[in-house]
Amino acid sequence: MLKQPNLKYRAFAPVALRDRTWPDAQLTSAPIWLSTDLRDGNQALIEPMDAERKLRMFEMLVKIGFKEIEVGFPSASQTDFDFVRLLIERDLIPEDVTIQVLTQARQPLIARTFEALVGARRAIVHLYNACAPVMRKVVLGLDEEQIVELAVTHTRMIRDMADARPGTEWGFEYSPEMFSGTELAFSKRVVDAVTAAWGATPERKVIINLPATVEHSTPNIFADMIEWMHRHIERRDGVVLSVHPHNDRGTGTAAGEFALMAGADRIEGCLFGSGERTGNVDLVNIALNLYTQGVSPQLDFSDIDEVRRCAEHCTQLPVHPRHPYAGDLVYTSFSGSHQDAIKKAFAARKADEIWNMPYLPIDPKDLGRSYDAVIRVNSQSGKGGIAYLLETEYGVELPRRLQIEFSQVVQQVMDDSGKEQSAADIWAIFAREYGVGDAQPPLHLSFSESEAGVVSLRADADLGQRRLAVEGEGAGPIDAFIQGLNAQLATTVRVLDYHEHAIGSGADAKAVAYLELRIGDALTLFGVGIDANIVSASLKAISSGLRRAAQRGQLEFAAGAVPCPTN
Repeated sequence: MLKQPNLKYRAFAPVALRDRTWPDAQLTSAPIWLSTDLRDGNQALIEPMDAERKLRMFEMLVKIGFKEIEVGFPSASQTDFDFVRLLIERDLIPEDVTIQVLTQARQPLIARTFEALVGARRAIVHLYNACAPVMRKVVLGLDEEQIVELAVTHTRMIRDMADARPGTEWGFEYSPEMFSGTELAFSKRVVDAVTAAWGATPERKVIINLPATVEHSTPNIFADMIEWMHRHIERRDGVVLSVHPHNDRGTGTAAGEFALMAGADRIEGCLFGSGERTGNVDLVNIALNLYTQGVSPQLDFSDIDEVRRCAEHCTQLPVHPRHPYAGDLVYTSFSGSHQDAIKKAFAARKADEIWNMPYLPIDPKDLGRSYDAVIRVNSQSGKGGIAYLLETEYGVELPRRLQIEFSQVVQQVMDDSGKEQSAADIWAIFAREYGVGDAQPPLHLSFSESEAGVVSLRADADLGQRRLAVEGEGAGPIDAFIQGLNAQLATTVRVLDYHEHAIGSGADAKAVAYLELRIGDALTLFGVGIDANIVSASLKAISSGLRRAAQRGQLEFAAGAVPCPTN
């Protein structure tokens, strides 16, 4: 790279538009959308689409709700010509959809274009010629007068060919190619000449498309250019003002949105930003940006994954996992602080409330995504994410202090493996650590209550290294179990906290109990028990905590400890 890039590159000149209004504009309705996936998007592919993939893409665009679709450049290739014929001859174009085709300003190409459109109910013929100084001087060798004459001559040719074919409802579109690099005064001159030749009126509007063929400037300057044209072109009430942003600077979406704020009525682009070089503007992005502002885009992305799969199949290009709205990871949080905030916000949210969720600008369910992947766990994750996965997938609602305790267990596994842990992985770690599920030993229990309210209990306690036959009395089953255990342990056990809830409902419902235990004077840990009976679940939780203490070598047995008969 040059140390003085100004010796090779020049900053793009701003527009002298001191009274610009677009920065205060607000988008309150959807623009007219034109998908150019089958033309601009297709011509940029390493391997252009065959007829099967083109048709699949066309059908998806119709399903999404596009009413104007640029289906090809029929004078440029036999494949495109044949596809246009296939759509028309097989009557595959819905009544409310208009196809569009592109042609250069050359008589043989225009004639071939109309040949491809024979029998179409409705079609837009899109004419273009280059207007920028570099193209006039270096590529075409034409002056300004000759460029205007080129545009007007072929505009009239298109009008005459259309008039000779009254069976089709014709629409006209003109693009001064490389508008983004053309003097505004000259762009206006060419556009005015074209709209005059086509006879643009409010009753018969023509489309004037202003492309950022190459994105030269910051998006605010492009918006100034659009507002300038919006104000100054003649016959504005007979014009549908369209924009066609590219993404060379990585600001195509911003340029497109600013252009709509600046007076454009219509926008051309591709799904997920396909197209030449860095791509056309991403229409999915702009549509869903509108949606998150409460504006219906009039396009349906209710199954964003189906749309993405179709685009990936047809273009043979992947959609990046971080692509806005559609990527695999865009609704996923690995960060512990993010996960904790999302978990709390989901818990607090009431149905039908305005969507206001941390880190989630759109509800994934609106796009056909579940909440399953909202929180995923890796070495950057914390207790909130771990707890969220266990709750959503397995129905266990860990108390906060248990979340803290268990997250340290998971973190150790993460540090050892360095890999992401799925919900099933987290559950396996939880079941192994607390001895629940298939790993939970059975509990043999009997108890009775006297008239005075004293509970007498007999049970076995599987403490891992040893199983004890426990007998005790207390104010309830838990107290009686603890009293019986303390008679056989050299270390005193106390219950500090207790939580329980149901998992499932009906005949299959189970209870889960979480007990925080203090063992001796220093050790505090949790035990977890699951059983169809809440008393059994609670006693299993106590045994779970004591097994964990025994595994750490922090549980001592009294000399008179009574083993179970089966031990």
